[in-house]
Amino acid sequence: QVQLVESGGGSVQSGGSLRLSCAASGYASSEYRMGWFRQTPGKEREGVAAITTDGRTIYAGSVKGRFTISQDNAKNTLYLQMNSLKPEDTATYYCAAGPSYLGWWSLLRPVGYDYWGQGTQVTVSS
Repeated sequence: QVQLVESGGGSVQSGGSLRLSCAASGYASSEYRMGWFRQTPGKEREGVAAITTDGRTIYAGSVKGRFTISQDNAKNTLYLQMNSLKPEDTATYYCAAGPSYLGWWSLLRPVGYDYWGQGTQVTVSS
């Protein structure tokens, strides 16, 4: 059974950094595309960053240059390094895993993923 467990969320001041982790089990993370999404109350879940099985990455424009997605296949763990955090980054962050055969267009869309973690809260204060 596929399981994704996020950790590393918390509260930080504007300009600070956090690193989120997502431990995967039940499958090899190298076989799936992996992504980070975030959601605030009343809004749709939005894609933040994603990484393909061959290591290509894509970022939402709002986080490009500040966030970095990476994975350690030996540990079956996905990471999101978040620097220069802003209050508008405040959200619940979710990691997700999806089939590798879907197209590039779906990398930052929830429809491109089958498995989701429970989420971890990130709060950035000004």
